[in-house]
Amino acid sequence: MAIRLTRFDELGIDMHGLEILDDLATQMAEEAGFLYGMVNAFGVEQTFLGLHNPPQESGFPIVGRTMSRDHGYCPEVVERRRGLPLPEVAASPRFQSNAVVDAIGIESYFGAPIIDAVSGLALFTACVVDVEKRTLADARRVQAIVKNTSREAAGVLKITMLPAS
Repeated sequence: MAIRLTRFDELGIDMHGLEILDDLATQMAEEAGFLYGMVNAFGVEQTFLGLHNPPQESGFPIVGRTMSRDHGYCPEVVERRRGLPLPEVAASPRFQSNAVVDAIGIESYFGAPIIDAVSGLALFTACVVDVEKRTLADARRVQAIVKNTSREAAGVLKITMLPAS
């Protein structure tokens, strides 16, 4: 954790939302056709530096800027250092039960790591989540959108990326 936090300091990341990353999260979610989009930093907790929520009046839960490092699927992406496409969360016993699934009813998740070349750590992720399942046929398209957004976010954050495993 000390290396991670030092690297965030070196990059000038202050763990607050950034409008340009909010715009990237919105673009990613809209292009994928998902309700939620995030560019997520992994510090002491998960911090959504970029965040797209559904409209307030939609009736869907609104996600805040932070979340426990133990919740969601992005911790798995950070640990495995490669993308995680879950077009149907409930189809995988390992991933079907999760605090975030229960809180907002997630049925699909697609995430990609942003691996910092300097530290070698997956410091960030880009992801989309939705309350609808996706088809396997659509999974490649959505994962490509998320992967492209991870590269764009790395540029905004001034990170030279290592390729995901």
